[in-house]
Amino acid sequence: MAECEAEGELPQRRLGVKEQHNGELTDSDLSVDEKKQRDREEHETLVLWKKPLLTLHYFTLELLDTLKEWLWRLWQQRQTVFGLLILLILLSIVYCIEGTHQKYVRYMEKKTLWCAYWVGLGILSSVGLGTGLHTFLLYLGPHIASVTLAAYECGSVDFPEPPYPDQIVCPQQNAPAPGSDADQVGVEAAGPDGLVGSAVIQGSISLWTIISKVSLEACMWGAGTAIGELPPYFMARAARLSGAEPDDEDYQRFEEILDQTQSAQDFATRAKVAVQNLIQRVGFFGILACASIPNPLFDLAGITCGHFLVPFWTFFGATLIGKAVIKMHIQKLFVIVTFSRHIVEQMVSLIG
Repeated sequence: MAECEAEGELPQRRLGVKEQHNGELTDSDLSVDEKKQRDREEHETLVLWKKPLLTLHYFTLELLDTLKEWLWRLWQQRQTVFGLLILLILLSIVYCIEGTHQKYVRYMEKKTLWCAYWVGLGILSSVGLGTGLHTFLLYLGPHIASVTLAAYECGSVDFPEPPYPDQIVCPQQNAPAPGSDADQVGVEAAGPDGLVGSAVIQGSISLWTIISKVSLEACMWGAGTAIGELPPYFMARAARLSGAEPDDEDYQRFEEILDQTQSAQDFATRAKVAVQNLIQRVGFFGILACASIPNPLFDLAGITCGHFLVPFWTFFGATLIGKAVIKMHIQKLFVIVTFSRHIVEQMVSLIG
């Protein structure tokens, strides 16, 4: 009996000596936090320039698994997919066949590409977690300013298309009859071709007229910024559902904010906590309030909504309304007022 116990203890001693010799512990001896820390360290070393073959191997496995999952979802929705394929085939036939309908097809194609252009610029503006391109200052703002200046110069927003929107040209209108009221109001005489120059102003340009002219571009850009806020939301939501912590620094900082006490926070951290509390308590209207104003902390709002499993349509609906409707009208109104000469002159006289 004693010999059997001695023989049973011998492999355990050998195993203990081997563990002490290697300086490593088994998984059963590690706590949950230590396991997470070890997995995080192994994940950080798994990069393309250190372990290219192993990284490509795992990438291929993950890609195949994702494709398999997507194909299974498409197969479950095969009736919808089949209907969309038939619709796409019919649209392709209509697009390729010549006929009187081609002018409407070209018009819809032009409008679709124009909207996609501004949506793409909006996505580039907000997709980088605070590091995106300032496409409002580079593209949308100058476009609104040029339309505003041209509207006051031409006295109209009915710019001929083409060349609008690539180039803004004042509309040419028929010359008024001699002795009429329009002839007395006209600033410039008719040219040899019987047309009036662009300096003729037939009525005042209202603020609402210019807003309506650039509403499509502004709304599409705002919708693009709302779409660009989705990656932080999906990243935090997936991390919460899987129980793993992603490598994103903003999410790790957000976890640290949640663990800190109110007394140990500076002003910036308290502002982030205030945004998080507002969204967590108010919900849809809290998201709408954060999205309706120029808010550099809205990336944290997306991470907060994903972390607390806010429904997708609640988050995206409030973000879309706030950015594409409310905030966009505020920014658009500011640019139009800034480049409206008579409004600026009234403000200067009022200040004087």
